[in-house]
Amino acid sequence: MIDETTPQPADAAAASTTPVLMVDGLTIGIGSRKDLKSIVKGISLSLTPGRIQGLAGESGSGKTVTSLAMLGLLPSNAVVGGSIRLTEPERGDTELVGMSHRQLNEIRGRRIAMIFQDPSSSLHPQLTVGTQLTDHVKRHLRMSSKQARAHAIELLDRVRVPNPAEALTRYPHQFSGGQRQRIAIAIALACDPIVLLADEPTTALDVTVQAGILHLLRDLADERQLAVLLVTHDLGVMSAIADDIAVMRHGEVVESNVRREIFANPQHAYTRELLASLPGAAGFEESTK
Repeated sequence: MIDETTPQPADAAAASTTPVLMVDGLTIGIGSRKDLKSIVKGISLSLTPGRIQGLAGESGSGKTVTSLAMLGLLPSNAVVGGSIRLTEPERGDTELVGMSHRQLNEIRGRRIAMIFQDPSSSLHPQLTVGTQLTDHVKRHLRMSSKQARAHAIELLDRVRVPNPAEALTRYPHQFSGGQRQRIAIAIALACDPIVLLADEPTTALDVTVQAGILHLLRDLADERQLAVLLVTHDLGVMSAIADDIAVMRHGEVVESNVRREIFANPQHAYTRELLASLPGAAGFEESTK
């Protein structure tokens, strides 16, 4: 479980209550029509500005596939049903299920961004950090090279990458795992998205570095009023920063509630099983009552 210095979720009353991303009755199958394997079975979620929605479950529960569906990143043999609706005051509602790849490319990174488990796989090894950051904003925000560079330095400074101007000239392999993840977060934030999807963002990091990344995600959600989906198998991570938690098993959400209720009063046997596996779980349960 994360140490006590990790910031706790913000007061629920402090954030907007209007969701910006609604998942309703989402189903996902993989394979041919004759041999379709059901991965996600009619789940519903909502992401709200300034709040971190946790999606927890063991490997194979369907949680990562759910996040990938929000950006249309599923394999070509995936069959998706239900609704994933993005809601913005200036644009209204946008249905993402069934959207073409060309249309989704205008949403990816610009309005919905994603952080992956392993930053080494999401950062291009042969391009400098500066190129990866500035190309992104020049394309989506139509900034000049000078503006894009200044913006990139500001982003790296915000995610606490040391010597940000120098960092722009370096390559991903020249940074530690924790710093690479901070760079990946900077790239995700570059175009000021309203939704941030974080898929196991701290799994590959040691505990000390993990806590720093969690601090950063919590701060960014509060400062930018980002709606965050945090996907992880680790309920200890959820205890540190999630506002709300949905527990997923075999493609279904078996329990969903605010963080405090999930830990203090779990209703489903599977949730209780996950909590029982946490070090110090009994003490934490008592502290939430």
